[in-house]
Amino acid sequence: MPTIRKLFYSLPPAWRFLARRLYYLPTDLYEGLSGRRGPMTPPRGLIYTGSGDFRAQGEKMRQDLVELAGLQPHHRVLDVGSGIGRIAVPLTEYLDEQGSYEGFDVVEVGVRWCEKAITSHFPNFRFTYVSLDNDLYRSGGGSAADFRFPYPDEDFDVVVLTSVFTHMLPGEVANYLREIGRVLCPGGRCFATFFIWNEEAARLSRANPHFTFPYDRGHYRLMDEQVQAANVAYEEGYLRRELIEGAGLKVEQAHYGYWAGRKKERCKDFQDILVLSKPK
Repeated sequence: MPTIRKLFYSLPPAWRFLARRLYYLPTDLYEGLSGRRGPMTPPRGLIYTGSGDFRAQGEKMRQDLVELAGLQPHHRVLDVGSGIGRIAVPLTEYLDEQGSYEGFDVVEVGVRWCEKAITSHFPNFRFTYVSLDNDLYRSGGGSAADFRFPYPDEDFDVVVLTSVFTHMLPGEVANYLREIGRVLCPGGRCFATFFIWNEEAARLSRANPHFTFPYDRGHYRLMDEQVQAANVAYEEGYLRRELIEGAGLKVEQAHYGYWAGRKKERCKDFQDILVLSKPK
């Protein structure tokens, strides 16, 4: 698996998308022609984040947002890195007429698919493409370290980022956390996933050769030197004190994932989950 992953990372971003499209083309043609794929489920070749059952994973994420982040039907939600709509689709069945959803992503094909499949039926669900550089997903564009979210201050009750900070470097994470603090309403919550490097993760990962972060950069670690955004793990103290508290946010909950080798049945997800809050 590490060899296959390294080969995949060695491809330019555009080629990675093409490789996935070609790999899943026979399955996508069959599911499309047979009617086995619903109108709000994207072709497998377009699903550029995550793995497993698209709808089942989305339902689990919605449940986590309700149970951990206190999401309510009337809330206004911001999905940072909205991808191909994995979270948006199940939220169409949860948010009511008072609630609304905004999502943005650096991959244009995901935004356009979501506009066609979701916004056309649910106008309170909106998606925005932002041209930002990320050596995992796209080449060129602006810097995420300087990007201002295109929303007013104190505009959202809940902000969600799944597998976003895991692909960002410190300056980018710091800026996004400051922006989250700006757009959250007082008392609002942020549900975010990370790879958190602490003593337990370091100990467990030594026996887990399939998912490691061998390149130590001090406060953070990389899985791959050439594609730095491939996967990034953050030293826990630095993440909490410098990045999260530095943005005026507070860690309410921490749920460590099974990526490092923890028992799966004791974890809520593969990645580590932090629920952050903005003081009232």
